[in-house]
Amino acid sequence: MAAGVERHNGPQRLIEGVGRRFVAGVEEFGYGGTLLVESLFWLLLGRWFRQPVRLPAVAEEMMSIGVRAIPVLVILAFANGAMMAMQGIYTLRDFGAESHVVPGIAMSVVREFGVLIAGIVVAGRSGSAIAARIGTMQMAQEVDALRVMGISPVRYLVAPVLAAMLLMMPALTVLANCLAIVGGGVFSVMELHIGWVTYFDRVLAVLSSDDIAQGMIKSLVFGVLITLVATANGFSASGGAEGLGRATTRSVVLCISAIVVADMIFTFFLSR
Repeated sequence: MAAGVERHNGPQRLIEGVGRRFVAGVEEFGYGGTLLVESLFWLLLGRWFRQPVRLPAVAEEMMSIGVRAIPVLVILAFANGAMMAMQGIYTLRDFGAESHVVPGIAMSVVREFGVLIAGIVVAGRSGSAIAARIGTMQMAQEVDALRVMGISPVRYLVAPVLAAMLLMMPALTVLANCLAIVGGGVFSVMELHIGWVTYFDRVLAVLSSDDIAQGMIKSLVFGVLITLVATANGFSASGGAEGLGRATTRSVVLCISAIVVADMIFTFFLSR
């Protein structure tokens, strides 16, 4: 009898668990939207309420998000460009079409891989740091203290990050594009026995303003996603050091997942 009841309740528990997770996901999505709207409000209208977003705070976030990420970004972008050239040349050589690898590198880097590398680097570095910082403040009741002092936590903690992301992500994307194209050029020049002038002429011949704009739009969206996911996980952190670790890990995983899914959606609609 007990076994029959347990078999009967098994599907019910499964459905309840799926429902709870779905509701929690919707709530988190709505909370992220609220953070975005409130952050934009303070960025655009904060000075009218005598609570502007401080430029030094934005500059500090720009240093952390953008400038300090440059060494890692340079290495990854250059290596990714060289890897694309290797795979392209070795694959197309079987068909006698290795000369077409240069246009492929240029379009793939500018449309997809440059902004994707920049987003993943920022998500891994800054997404985890933002979630950990806000999570620590949340558990130490410093966020509540800000509210008691009449300071909006979103204006103080989220708006500067969003502004810095919107400024630095396009810049990092441009840097990643340049380094990836140079990395692909190093290997292409050696294997295809062409000059650097010829290589860059082929790159510029195939690129258009739409390709560059596509990468820039993606960079802005990725910056918004990283900001919202990281700050939302930071504000929801609880449970001491273990809970902070879970929030930080979850922030990185969700940031990268959101970037990849958003990139897939953009590619589907913009490449048709």
